[in-house]
Amino acid sequence: MQHIRVSTFAGPGAKPVIHSVPWPKIPKKAALIQIGACGVCGTDLHILKGHWPRALPWPFTLGHELGGVVVEAGSEFKEDFMSKPLRVGSRVMIPPLMPCGRCYYCIHYPESANKCLTPVYYGRYLGFDKPPHLWGGFAEYVYVDLEALPGTKIYKLPDDMPLRLGALAEPLTSCIRAFNRAVRVGGFKWGDTVVIQGSGPIGILAVAAAQEMGAGRVLCVGAPEQPRLELARKFGAEATVDIERYQTADARIARLRELVGGFGADLVMDCSGHPSAGPEGIEFLRDGGTYVEMGQFTDAGAITTSWHRICAKDINVLGSWAFTGNDLPLGVDMLYRGQAKYPWFDMQTLYPFSEEGIAGAVADAIAMKTVKSTIVPFPELIGGPT
Repeated sequence: MQHIRVSTFAGPGAKPVIHSVPWPKIPKKAALIQIGACGVCGTDLHILKGHWPRALPWPFTLGHELGGVVVEAGSEFKEDFMSKPLRVGSRVMIPPLMPCGRCYYCIHYPESANKCLTPVYYGRYLGFDKPPHLWGGFAEYVYVDLEALPGTKIYKLPDDMPLRLGALAEPLTSCIRAFNRAVRVGGFKWGDTVVIQGSGPIGILAVAAAQEMGAGRVLCVGAPEQPRLELARKFGAEATVDIERYQTADARIARLRELVGGFGADLVMDCSGHPSAGPEGIEFLRDGGTYVEMGQFTDAGAITTSWHRICAKDINVLGSWAFTGNDLPLGVDMLYRGQAKYPWFDMQTLYPFSEEGIAGAVADAIAMKTVKSTIVPFPELIGGPT
């Protein structure tokens, strides 16, 4: 019998372990997806540091930023979430958070379905012990079953879209939704000056998203210069502020205001996840501006600030959590249309699917030696330069 390799972690701080599991039987509404590429998300890193605020089903398979190919499908597995036809050979991605469609938030507040009370969560809440054991992206294949888990969403990618781009769809969509949150409250409009805090993968993608959504000027605050700030400029940031050079908040605030003209930016978005970003970022803003927090996706600790500054500066403060099902095509479309405009592949450092490769991908991401560590079980599938 053919077997599939899948990795798990036993808990925070553990090393990856690769298991071999039987090739599953595929029911009528299920499919098996061969993984071409899976990104290492900052959330994965926080989980491995013990920062996730809820109980997790250790051991389980991490990984939720994936692009893959349908290799086996049941007789009733025929279309994706947006009613596009699926078949063996279709390129797809699946988001990590899949709203159930039946709970209080899904029914009464569909625009907030990202706060679903009983979501399907790949790469997080499905434990390895649950057959057929293929519930995350750090594996050779992932299994989906629309009957057993009816909240599951599968999205078809364009037939000629490299799977490496599919692996960026989930984080990019999170950025797009965050900007749309600001648009809805009148806090982001065409021509605005935008500052992105954080030069990791979400920060780099936010630089691109800001431009595509109409920003006039985009700046980025982060570190290190190599490879991250240099890449932010390649993605279109007109200037960067290196926190290793400007080592105090006052120095960074002064430098940022010098760059944007003295009064501050129209919109600041935190993509760093560091507790110090919020109080500092508020001071990057002009009075009446908008601050969007999307970096505190896990509990990195309390933030000490004076709420007087929020009131005195008359600013909007918004939180943004992941995205809803209907947001995802926006990210896929931007990746596909922007292939000649943005150096997407330059974000990704590729690692083999092995215990050493997965451990290296995680360690290098934590050390900020990479922008987006990406695990590739089948290099022949991914597309783009290797």
